[in-house]
Amino acid sequence: MQFRSVDLATPEVFVAGLLGAAVVFLFSSLALTAVGHAAQGVVAEVRRQFREHPGIMAGTEKPDYERCVALVATAALRQMVLPGLLPVMAPIVIGMLFRYIGNLTGRPLLGLECAAGLLMVATIAGILMALFMNNAGGAADNAKKYIEDGHYGGKGSQSHKASVTGDTVGDPLKDTAGPSLHVLIKMLSTLTMVFGPAFVGHVNA
Repeated sequence: MQFRSVDLATPEVFVAGLLGAAVVFLFSSLALTAVGHAAQGVVAEVRRQFREHPGIMAGTEKPDYERCVALVATAALRQMVLPGLLPVMAPIVIGMLFRYIGNLTGRPLLGLECAAGLLMVATIAGILMALFMNNAGGAADNAKKYIEDGHYGGKGSQSHKASVTGDTVGDPLKDTAGPSLHVLIKMLSTLTMVFGPAFVGHVNA
Protein backbone atom coordinates (compact mmCIF):
# COMPACT_ATOMS: atom_id res chain seq x y z
CA MET A 1 0.00 0.00 0.00
CA GLN A 2 1.42 3.34 -1.10
CA PHE A 3 0.92 6.76 0.41
CA ARG A 4 -0.25 9.03 -2.40
CA SER A 5 -2.45 11.82 -1.04
CA VAL A 6 -3.86 13.49 2.06
CA ASP A 7 -7.65 13.73 2.24
CA LEU A 8 -8.65 16.56 4.56
CA ALA A 9 -12.25 15.38 4.28
CA THR A 10 -11.32 12.40 6.45
CA PRO A 11 -12.40 13.34 9.99
CA GLU A 12 -9.21 12.16 11.65
CA VAL A 13 -7.00 14.01 9.16
CA PHE A 14 -9.13 17.13 9.58
CA VAL A 15 -8.74 16.95 13.36
CA ALA A 16 -4.98 16.53 12.97
CA GLY A 17 -4.95 19.61 10.72
CA LEU A 18 -6.80 21.62 13.34
CA LEU A 19 -4.24 20.51 15.91
CA GLY A 20 -1.49 21.63 13.54
CA ALA A 21 -3.01 25.12 13.37
CA ALA A 22 -3.35 25.10 17.15
CA VAL A 23 0.35 24.28 17.47
CA VAL A 24 1.20 27.47 15.57
CA PHE A 25 -0.92 29.66 17.86
CA LEU A 26 0.28 27.91 21.02
CA PHE A 27 3.92 28.25 19.95
CA SER A 28 3.42 31.94 19.21
CA SER A 29 1.83 32.57 22.61
CA LEU A 30 4.62 30.71 24.40
CA ALA A 31 7.28 32.71 22.55
CA LEU A 32 5.61 36.03 23.40
CA THR A 33 5.20 34.94 27.03
CA ALA A 34 8.89 34.05 27.18
CA VAL A 35 9.80 37.55 25.99
CA GLY A 36 7.55 39.07 28.64
CA HIS A 37 9.13 37.04 31.43
CA ALA A 38 12.64 37.94 30.27
CA ALA A 39 11.72 41.61 30.05
CA GLN A 40 10.28 41.61 33.57
CA GLY A 41 13.51 40.15 34.88
CA VAL A 42 15.54 42.87 33.18
CA VAL A 43 13.22 45.59 34.51
CA ALA A 44 13.58 44.26 38.05
CA GLU A 45 17.37 44.15 37.70
CA VAL A 46 17.56 47.70 36.33
CA ARG A 47 15.41 49.00 39.17
CA ARG A 48 17.62 47.19 41.68
CA GLN A 49 20.74 48.77 40.22
CA PHE A 50 19.19 52.25 40.28
CA ARG A 51 18.08 51.73 43.88
CA GLU A 52 21.36 50.32 45.19
CA HIS A 53 23.68 52.48 43.05
CA PRO A 54 22.27 56.02 42.81
CA GLY A 55 25.49 57.14 41.16
CA ILE A 56 24.28 55.56 37.92
CA MET A 57 21.73 58.34 37.39
CA ALA A 58 24.29 60.94 38.42
CA GLY A 59 26.83 59.58 35.95
CA THR A 60 29.43 58.72 38.59
CA GLU A 61 28.89 54.94 38.39
CA LYS A 62 28.58 52.55 35.50
CA PRO A 63 25.69 50.09 35.31
CA ASP A 64 26.36 46.37 35.50
CA TYR A 65 25.65 45.56 31.86
CA GLU A 66 26.91 42.00 32.15
CA ARG A 67 24.23 41.17 34.71
CA CYS A 68 21.45 42.24 32.36
CA VAL A 69 22.96 40.34 29.44
CA ALA A 70 23.28 37.23 31.60
CA LEU A 71 19.63 37.53 32.67
CA VAL A 72 18.45 37.77 29.08
CA ALA A 73 20.62 34.84 27.95
CA THR A 74 19.46 32.64 30.83
CA ALA A 75 15.82 33.54 30.31
CA ALA A 76 16.10 32.87 26.57
CA LEU A 77 17.39 29.35 27.22
CA ARG A 78 14.94 28.48 30.00
CA GLN A 79 11.78 30.06 28.63
CA MET A 80 12.17 28.53 25.18
CA VAL A 81 12.40 24.93 26.38
CA LEU A 82 8.64 24.33 26.15
CA PRO A 83 8.23 26.11 22.78
CA GLY A 84 11.19 24.08 21.54
CA LEU A 85 9.63 20.79 22.63
CA LEU A 86 6.30 21.60 20.99
CA PRO A 87 7.35 21.13 17.32
CA VAL A 88 9.35 18.05 18.31
CA MET A 89 6.55 16.30 20.17
CA ALA A 90 3.51 17.37 18.12
CA PRO A 91 4.12 15.31 14.94
CA ILE A 92 5.32 12.30 16.93
CA VAL A 93 2.34 12.28 19.30
CA ILE A 94 -0.19 12.88 16.51
CA GLY A 95 1.40 10.31 14.21
CA MET A 96 1.58 7.58 16.84
CA LEU A 97 -1.88 8.32 18.24
CA PHE A 98 -3.59 8.06 14.87
CA ARG A 99 -1.44 5.10 13.91
CA TYR A 100 -2.98 3.29 16.89
CA ILE A 101 -6.47 4.37 15.81
CA GLY A 102 -5.67 3.26 12.25
CA ASN A 103 -4.61 -0.16 13.49
CA LEU A 104 -7.94 -0.54 15.28
CA THR A 105 -9.96 0.53 12.25
CA GLY A 106 -7.99 -1.28 9.56
CA ARG A 107 -6.32 1.83 8.07
CA PRO A 108 -2.56 1.34 8.32
CA LEU A 109 -1.72 4.69 6.69
CA LEU A 110 -3.95 6.79 8.94
CA GLY A 111 -1.11 7.85 11.24
CA LEU A 112 1.00 9.00 8.30
CA GLU A 113 -1.95 10.80 6.70
CA CYS A 114 -2.73 12.62 9.96
CA ALA A 115 0.89 13.63 10.46
CA ALA A 116 0.95 14.96 6.89
CA GLY A 117 -2.35 16.78 7.52
CA LEU A 118 -0.89 18.37 10.62
CA LEU A 119 2.17 19.47 8.65
CA MET A 120 0.11 20.89 5.78
CA VAL A 121 -2.22 23.00 7.91
CA ALA A 122 0.54 24.04 10.33
CA THR A 123 2.62 25.23 7.37
CA ILE A 124 -0.27 27.27 5.97
CA ALA A 125 -1.18 28.76 9.35
CA GLY A 126 2.47 29.31 10.23
CA ILE A 127 3.26 31.23 7.05
CA LEU A 128 0.21 33.47 7.48
CA MET A 129 0.95 34.03 11.17
CA ALA A 130 4.60 34.80 10.49
CA LEU A 131 3.65 37.32 7.78
CA PHE A 132 1.17 38.93 10.14
CA MET A 133 3.59 39.14 13.05
CA ASN A 134 6.53 40.40 11.00
CA ASN A 135 4.49 43.10 9.28
CA ALA A 136 2.40 44.11 12.30
CA GLY A 137 5.49 44.34 14.49
CA GLY A 138 7.34 46.39 11.90
CA ALA A 139 4.34 48.69 11.49
CA ALA A 140 4.16 49.30 15.24
CA ASP A 141 7.88 50.04 15.40
CA ASN A 142 7.79 52.41 12.44
CA ALA A 143 4.68 54.15 13.78
CA LYS A 144 6.61 55.10 16.91
CA LYS A 145 9.51 56.42 14.85
CA TYR A 146 7.11 58.33 12.61
CA ILE A 147 5.54 60.06 15.62
CA GLU A 148 8.98 60.78 17.09
CA ASP A 149 9.81 62.63 13.87
CA GLY A 150 7.20 65.21 14.81
CA HIS A 151 3.96 63.83 13.43
CA TYR A 152 0.74 63.56 15.50
CA GLY A 153 2.18 65.64 18.33
CA GLY A 154 5.71 64.25 18.42
CA LYS A 155 7.51 63.02 21.54
CA GLY A 156 5.69 63.36 24.82
CA SER A 157 2.24 63.45 23.24
CA GLN A 158 -0.55 60.97 23.88
CA SER A 159 0.04 59.55 20.43
CA HIS A 160 3.69 58.93 21.30
CA LYS A 161 2.75 57.22 24.57
CA ALA A 162 0.32 54.97 22.71
CA SER A 163 2.94 54.16 20.09
CA VAL A 164 5.44 53.20 22.79
CA THR A 165 2.89 50.74 24.17
CA GLY A 166 2.30 49.40 20.66
CA ASP A 167 6.03 49.06 20.04
CA THR A 168 6.37 47.08 23.27
CA VAL A 169 4.19 44.43 21.63
CA GLY A 170 5.51 45.03 18.13
CA ASP A 171 9.15 44.26 18.91
CA PRO A 172 8.47 40.72 20.22
CA LEU A 173 6.19 40.11 17.23
CA LYS A 174 8.79 41.02 14.58
CA ASP A 175 11.95 40.00 16.45
CA THR A 176 10.93 36.82 18.31
CA ALA A 177 7.62 35.13 17.57
CA GLY A 178 7.47 35.92 13.85
CA PRO A 179 10.96 34.68 12.90
CA SER A 180 10.62 31.70 15.25
CA LEU A 181 7.65 30.42 13.26
CA HIS A 182 9.97 29.72 10.33
CA VAL A 183 11.96 27.43 12.63
CA LEU A 184 8.71 25.81 13.79
CA ILE A 185 7.67 24.99 10.22
CA LYS A 186 11.10 23.59 9.39
CA MET A 187 11.14 21.44 12.53
CA LEU A 188 7.66 20.06 11.85
CA SER A 189 8.50 19.15 8.27
CA THR A 190 11.86 17.59 9.15
CA LEU A 191 10.49 15.48 12.00
CA THR A 192 7.45 14.39 10.00
CA MET A 193 9.71 13.12 7.21
CA VAL A 194 12.16 11.46 9.59
CA PHE A 195 9.54 9.68 11.70
CA GLY A 196 7.10 9.10 8.81
CA PRO A 197 7.83 5.35 8.48
CA ALA A 198 7.10 4.91 12.19
CA PHE A 199 3.57 6.23 11.66
CA VAL A 200 2.64 3.39 9.30
CA GLY A 201 0.61 0.76 11.13
CA HIS A 202 -0.55 -2.73 10.31
CA VAL A 203 -3.87 -4.36 9.67
CA ASN A 204 -5.07 -6.60 12.47
CA ALA A 205 -6.07 -10.05 11.29
